[in-house]
Amino acid sequence: MQNGMHTDRERCVRAVQSKDARFDGWFFTAVLTTRIYCRPSCPVVPPKPENMTFYPSAAACQQAGFRACKRCRPDTSPGSPEWNQRADLVARAMRLIADGVVDRDGVPGLAARLGYSTRQIERQLLAELGAGPLALARAQRAQTARLLIETTVLPMAEIAFAAGFSSIRTFNDTVREVFALSPSELRARLPKKNAPAAPGALTLRLPFRAPLNPDNLFGHLAATAVPGVEEWREGAYRRTLRLPYGHGIATLAPEPDHIACRLTLSDLRDLPVAISRCRRMLDLDADPVAIDDQLRTDPLLAPLVDKAPGRRVPRTVDEAEFAVRAVLGQQVSTAAARTHASRLVTAHGDPIDDPEGGLTHLFPTPEALAALDPESLAMPRTRRTTFTTLVRQLADGTVHLGPESDWPETRAQLLALPGFGPWTVDVIAMRALGDPDAFLPTDLGIRRAAQELGLPSTPAALTARAAAWRPWRAYAVQYLWATDSHPINFLPV
Repeated sequence: MQNGMHTDRERCVRAVQSKDARFDGWFFTAVLTTRIYCRPSCPVVPPKPENMTFYPSAAACQQAGFRACKRCRPDTSPGSPEWNQRADLVARAMRLIADGVVDRDGVPGLAARLGYSTRQIERQLLAELGAGPLALARAQRAQTARLLIETTVLPMAEIAFAAGFSSIRTFNDTVREVFALSPSELRARLPKKNAPAAPGALTLRLPFRAPLNPDNLFGHLAATAVPGVEEWREGAYRRTLRLPYGHGIATLAPEPDHIACRLTLSDLRDLPVAISRCRRMLDLDADPVAIDDQLRTDPLLAPLVDKAPGRRVPRTVDEAEFAVRAVLGQQVSTAAARTHASRLVTAHGDPIDDPEGGLTHLFPTPEALAALDPESLAMPRTRRTTFTTLVRQLADGTVHLGPESDWPETRAQLLALPGFGPWTVDVIAMRALGDPDAFLPTDLGIRRAAQELGLPSTPAALTARAAAWRPWRAYAVQYLWATDSHPINFLPV
């Protein structure tokens, strides 16, 4: 699928008429006669083609005066896969808006993080998405408000504040305008048996595009879990979150048609950011059909894809944390890397309370790690230098890893650090920065899998063969890794 799919009218009409859920989040259908906008898979009878118009974002629909459909709830469809697939200014801006930067720092803060003027960002977002950064952030606030209204018993005033609204009046007006119902009417529509849960943990469903294979996704997170920060318990992956206003604990469990998510937050204003980071970690906005179709064109990869389609790339909720852990994992086993990380967590992480008792700390910040005594690190001197250089440069901002990172620029910065070779840089690009085309031709597991399948096994020859897999080579890595019996490839029992 290409950028600007909403401009391909014939294709959009076909998707709506066939109620194709694969296109949810790619575009939105606005109905001229009812002034309502829907996702392509809306269960109601499709409108006549002449009454349909198409927009690239929910925010653009709202800007044009359309209200969200009460049946298909288009505001809760999976996000567009484009923002994970692309590295241009619009994609980087969208990743930051999802991470709550506009709500916290305004459009000037967004522009500063991206290194462009506010006018350039406004112009590019308007041209591609039909809405500027303020309207996009407003649409996200409305979605957060709806979630809190429907899943908690919080008073409306607290919900308005937690969702990022500056006043109760703005909150009321926005909810009424977007959903054609007042906040209290939204809550009153809930079935009594599904009444909102008590304050504390928020329970919600994270949607995704099918298929989703949870084996390597949750298997990887569980097998590499750092004690105190992460755990696998009763069929769910749990981890602590360091968030802009406080901290939280996320509990995530795979279900057939969604990810069950429970969030415990010290500050409810962090809700949209926590959701965004969990979605990003689990790669839930990917388009598995497009990815798998591309990989199937290689006859040696096709059987792996057909056997277990829908593999995602296990990512992270904290880019700097992942980079530190990648260095700790250089040339050692998964168990040894967990031990190294666990020692750092116990000594330098911030302690937290977990109502369920399994988690104890937030992963240490780069600033805390930059202040430690290098002699206390139980690792070879060369890796110690790699570690201390990385955390110092992360702490002082020389190297910045975030959702807005420019992939080629960040790769070059990391490659310039001592002890950073292509494998370390690419695993950070794949799992922390989210580059869907990151590739690991020197990885031992990849080379072994390639040899077994009859693919070229030398890095240069395998890279040449993998050119046909672009831009989805990070997903090819998941399929190749999955040929091994390592615990990362299996859901824990």
